[in-house]
Amino acid sequence: MTRTRAYLVLSSGDVFEGWAFGAEAEHVGELVFTTNMCGYIETLTDPSYAGQIVIQTFPLIGNYGIIREDFEGACLLNGYVVREYSDTPSNFRCEMTLDAFLKEQGIPGIFGVDTRALTRIIRESGVMNAMICREVPEDLKVIQSYQVQGVVAEASCNNNESYPIADAKYHVVLMDFGAKRNIIRELNRHGCSVTVVPYDTSAEEILALKPDGIMLSNGPGDPAENTQVIEQIRNLFGKVPMFGICLGHQLAALAAGGTTYKMKYGHRGANQPVTDKVTGRSFITTQNHGYAVDLESLNGIAEVRMVNTNDGTCEGLDYPDRKCFTVQFHPEACAGPKDTEFLFERFIRMMEDSKHAQR
Repeated sequence: MTRTRAYLVLSSGDVFEGWAFGAEAEHVGELVFTTNMCGYIETLTDPSYAGQIVIQTFPLIGNYGIIREDFEGACLLNGYVVREYSDTPSNFRCEMTLDAFLKEQGIPGIFGVDTRALTRIIRESGVMNAMICREVPEDLKVIQSYQVQGVVAEASCNNNESYPIADAKYHVVLMDFGAKRNIIRELNRHGCSVTVVPYDTSAEEILALKPDGIMLSNGPGDPAENTQVIEQIRNLFGKVPMFGICLGHQLAALAAGGTTYKMKYGHRGANQPVTDKVTGRSFITTQNHGYAVDLESLNGIAEVRMVNTNDGTCEGLDYPDRKCFTVQFHPEACAGPKDTEFLFERFIRMMEDSKHAQR
C-alpha cells in the first residue's frame, strides 16, 4: 500500500498528521468517537453517523475486511479515523478490504493517528468539527461553520418497502429515520411482517396500512429539526402500540411536549450500562447518539423507566396513556448479547393486548 500524508484538522486549530486511505477526498464533519472493540462494519453502515467523522478508539481496524451481509444500512459518515489500519484482512467471509470499501463509498480515511489523544480532547472539550485533508487549510472557517443538517431525509428510504414473513401474527409499520436492518430482522423473528415507510409519511397514510404496531427507528442528527415528523408522531399517539428506539425515542418525547439537548460528547459504543428503575436490573447496551431527552421537561407526562448508570441521563420512557414506550439504546444490537431482547417481547405483548381489546 503506497502511503500518502493526510491531516485531521480540528476546528480548534489542532492538527493530527497521519496517512491517507480510502477515497482521495477532503471532507468536513462532526468529529465523534465510538468505543466499540469490534463491529466496525456495523459502525460504518449505521446511518446514525450521517454527517460525522468517526474515530475508532479500538486501535486495530480492518483485520477481518468488509462483509456485505453484516451491513446495517447505508454508509453515510463523512470520514473515518483509526490508529492502525490492517490492509491484509484474514477472514473466510471477507469480500474486500476496508480501504477498497471507503474508496467505493467516496469516504476519506486517515490512520496512524493518536486516537487516544483525540478522544481525550473530545471528552474534555466536547464534540467539535474536523476535516480530513491532504493539505492543512489556512482558513478554518469552512470547518468551524459546518453543521449536521437534513440528514434524516438522506438516511431514510424513498418508498414503502415490505418485509413479509409466512404466518405473521402482527403487521408493524417501521418509520424509517435511518433504520438499522437488524430492527427488521428482530421484528420478523418475533412473528411480525414489516412495512418500512419514509420518514415524511403522514399519520393518515400509516394508519391506512392497518398496522398492529408502529416502530420509530434510530437515525442521525438533531431530533428537534424534524418538526413535520414530530407532528405526525403526535397524531399517532394512542392509536396503536408504538415502540421507539434512539432517535425515535427522542422524537416521541418531543411529540409529547418534552425537550431534548445536545450532549457534550454523546454515548457511542457497545459498553453503555443502563439501569431499569422498575426492576433494579442493569444491562450492557449498544448506543449511538449525541442528544438526550430532558427528563424534567416530561414531568407528569411520561414515566422514567431507564437511566444511564454512568451519568443518569434518560434511557427509557413509558407513556401509558399513549400506548407507547421508548428507549435510547439499541435492543436489536446484541450488546449483552441478548440482555434487552425482552423489549421486543414487550412490544409484542402490547400488540396482542390491543388486539384483544378490539375484539
